[in-house]
Amino acid sequence: MKFEDKYFVKFEFAKEQVNNTLKNALRDLDIAREDKILDVKFSYAYTAFIKGGMALLSFYKVKVKSIPGHHIKIIEKLAQLLDDKDIDDIGNIMRSKRNLDLYSGGVEVTEKECLEYLNFTAKVLNRIKEIVTA
Repeated sequence: MKFEDKYFVKFEFAKEQVNNTLKNALRDLDIAREDKILDVKFSYAYTAFIKGGMALLSFYKVKVKSIPGHHIKIIEKLAQLLDDKDIDDIGNIMRSKRNLDLYSGGVEVTEKECLEYLNFTAKVLNRIKEIVTA
């Protein structure tokens, strides 16, 4: 798999670093599940999803550069590594909503959407956990 130099760099992560990144993603997912405020639920679900992607990339010895567009690339590579087009589709919907919320005066996320995003993120993180902790 090709990792563009603009967005990624080879890096030797220690197993503990990979596990800590995944653990952090799972903690964010727990916060998203427990909080009652829909915006908070959505924000933490998205953050958990992105951190999960970073954990999987770090498992494969790839570090993400923090530059504009890097979330798009994390989602793209996560979809490729897990061979799942839904990750690209749903992940980018979440990313777009998050961007609208940050840069365009906010966005309303429904309870139904939050539940769908939480379930989606949980499934993706479980798949990542199976790979990273094997």
